[in-house]
Amino acid sequence: MNNTRIDTRDVVREGYTAIAESGGSCCGGGCCGPTLDSGTLAERIGYSPDEIAALPEGANMGLSCGNPGAIAALRPGEVVLDLGSGGGFDAFLCGPKVGASGRVIGIDMTPAMLAKARGNLDHYRRTTGLDNVEFRLGEIENLPVADATADVVISNCVLNLSPDKPRVWREIARVLRPGGRVAVSDLALLRPLPERVASMVEALIGCVSGAALVADVERMAREAGLKDVRITPKPEYVSALSGFKDPLYAKIAQSLPPGTTVADFVTSVDIEARKEQSSRAAQ
Repeated sequence: MNNTRIDTRDVVREGYTAIAESGGSCCGGGCCGPTLDSGTLAERIGYSPDEIAALPEGANMGLSCGNPGAIAALRPGEVVLDLGSGGGFDAFLCGPKVGASGRVIGIDMTPAMLAKARGNLDHYRRTTGLDNVEFRLGEIENLPVADATADVVISNCVLNLSPDKPRVWREIARVLRPGGRVAVSDLALLRPLPERVASMVEALIGCVSGAALVADVERMAREAGLKDVRITPKPEYVSALSGFKDPLYAKIAQSLPPGTTVADFVTSVDIEARKEQSSRAAQ
């Protein structure tokens, strides 16, 4: 089983290295660089044109399936962890929301993505006047962050890529401060995928075949010790890619049972949860 985890992680790392080096147009569609224009896709899933325009060039590579910053309700002074931060898309948007007294830490396991994000830091500092965003190399199953560091953990279409999702949720609970919260956008399954789809390498990198069932996502979050877990389906993402004939989604559709569509199996979701306030902190 350990070999399976290593192989899966290597496949994902190689795929996202190619995405970083190509600027986001790789792998034949899905969340690993959809053929739908990245700006158009970002607007479809909840980002404003002003937010997109303010980003450093290349930060938006079309890898999002939701807008976790919108559900995070960030406040000045908070510490935010962005799991699988890629080119820094959400990290750079969160920075101004938490302000000079806050901090955003992006974490990614792909050195090429990390280099891309760090290369965008100068632009962010010049345009915002802030120096509150940093990026660290690390795996989301082994976060390079101390216990009880974050007020908020966000992630955008990344948790589905992990071969050990229960461990990711335990890590999220570990790094959250008491009372801290989770705001994650991800892909999840409404029902199990056919084996011929589940075994597609491109469907793994494209955030589909590694996705967990919605009920299993909720169970893993609760078993990690998180409370008030709420999962909200957001069909706009799958609808957008299917409607624009994304090549990965078209290939998946051809492998589904007659009379079904990708939307019958896959949905984008917003996942919200919180870490219970400790009795000492509550006093």
